[in-house]
Amino acid sequence: MIRRHLADGELAFFTTWCPARTPMETLVRIEGHRWTIEDSFETAKNELDLDHNETRSWHGWHRHVSLVMLAFAMLAAIRQKANGADPIKRGLASKVMARR
Repeated sequence: MIRRHLADGELAFFTTWCPARTPMETLVRIEGHRWTIEDSFETAKNELDLDHNETRSWHGWHRHVSLVMLAFAMLAAIRQKANGADPIKRGLASKVMARR
């Protein structure tokens, strides 16, 4: 699969491991989740110091990452509650209300 960035025309190439008859829409939808995941890790690195640990053992690293991911999940839940409904659902609700 090849994706072209609309702003600069940069190409990104993806190899997929899926059943042969998987629809292209499914592949695109699933690959689109990758950007959300990468953005989440970038946020965790910047705001919660995910990448700034000086652990000397696997156990220390595992605990650090676990605590950072727990803190990030908590912040995401708080942000979602503070912002109200899911933006996609809000958009659908406003379209339904506009039709009435």
